Amino acid sequence: MNNNIYDIVVKDMDNNDVPLSSYNGKVLLIVNVASYCGYTKQYKGLQEIYDKYRDQGFEVLGFPCNQFGGQEPGTNEQIAEFCSTNFNIDFKLFDKIDVNGANRSPLYERLTNNSVTEKGDVSWNFEKFLISNEGNIVKRFKSKVEPTSDELISAIERELKK
Repeated sequence: MNNNIYDIVVKDMDNNDVPLSSYNGKVLLIVNVASYCGYTKQYKGLQEIYDKYRDQGFEVLGFPCNQFGGQEPGTNEQIAEFCSTNFNIDFKLFDKIDVNGANRSPLYERLTNNSVTEKGDVSWNFEKFLISNEGNIVKRFKSKVEPTSDELISAIERELKK
């Protein structure tokens, strides 16, 4: 079973291909995001940890998803504007995707079905996946785990030291 994401290509908000291998050498936090969710305030924490660790080789990758309560109904342009205006987000946001079901993106197929983390569907917005600087899936965090929590910060710092 493949636990590496570098062979996957995703689309950015402008519909350009982005090979995840372009993040080689970076520790990644991949998050399915939404603008109208009880967890939307986590954008603030995601930006905080991005600001704190980006110079050490850390990236946050946000993937908008409208599968949970229709909480991300906007276009890519509207989502980007919302994130910029409300949270001053400058980490990378990607094209809206499905994280579950028949149209699940190849990235989320890998994230939710690997030999390292708990298998199964993403349960809600703002579920997080930590990826090593070699592209390997390291850990899965439920939505309720805040970006600035000790649990998540210590996992990020452990990966950055490798």
